[in-house]
Amino acid sequence: MSGSLVPLLVADFPQMNFSQMHERLRLELLRRIQRGTLSVSLLARQTGFGQSHISNFLRSRRQLSLEALDTVLAAQHLTAGDLLPVIYDRADMFITEGHGAVPLVSHTAALFEPFIRPSSVRAMLQLPPGLLGRTVSRPSASRRAWQRFVAVSIPAMDASPMDPLVLPDAIVVLDRHYNSLLQYRPGRSNLYAVKNGGRLVLRYVDFALSRLVLRPQNLAFPVDLLEVPPGETAGDLIAGRIILIFNEL
Repeated sequence: MSGSLVPLLVADFPQMNFSQMHERLRLELLRRIQRGTLSVSLLARQTGFGQSHISNFLRSRRQLSLEALDTVLAAQHLTAGDLLPVIYDRADMFITEGHGAVPLVSHTAALFEPFIRPSSVRAMLQLPPGLLGRTVSRPSASRRAWQRFVAVSIPAMDASPMDPLVLPDAIVVLDRHYNSLLQYRPGRSNLYAVKNGGRLVLRYVDFALSRLVLRPQNLAFPVDLLEVPPGETAGDLIAGRIILIFNEL
């Protein structure tokens, strides 16, 4: 699978000074900690810095030296460009989707990045022109501003509960503007990508007693109950509806 990256960004980036870079890095690290993909102790081990040193930075009590900043960026696989205040051109994004170009990204990016950064794109999946435009969306208010379509690869461990519908290393396309539990087609269950902790899982989903009921295709796997955290809705836990499955490319 190959393809060129269709530009999703305008050409000019706003300027960013050293203090602003520190603040953007601090906020990104805090987001990763909130997601559960990072902790202060883990970052301390990755960088060799003391936990108190990192905690003070995260609490805006001190700044990092230029050398320390480079160390944190390298430890978290970030570049200075990832911290730039990116401006997204919606017209370009719609043109890209209209031509069937969908970014293949990590599970983390699919779950947490409203707009997919160029550094998060592993490849572009080319679909027939016009195919995406025929799908109906049902987003929650907070999801309407998100970049709509992304694709992810499903490793064997995550594919097994949905066997034989989803096979190991399948590529699935998510519509992140469909996080409603309403059936897309009457009488047919929707297949969703769901945020379960910090992981993305594929399941059929129902809602009962303030919980999401996650049902597998393969009956050898259990039905899971997922609590909706306080302050969140069921839709917040749904990354999107699966609209296409490619078991072989």
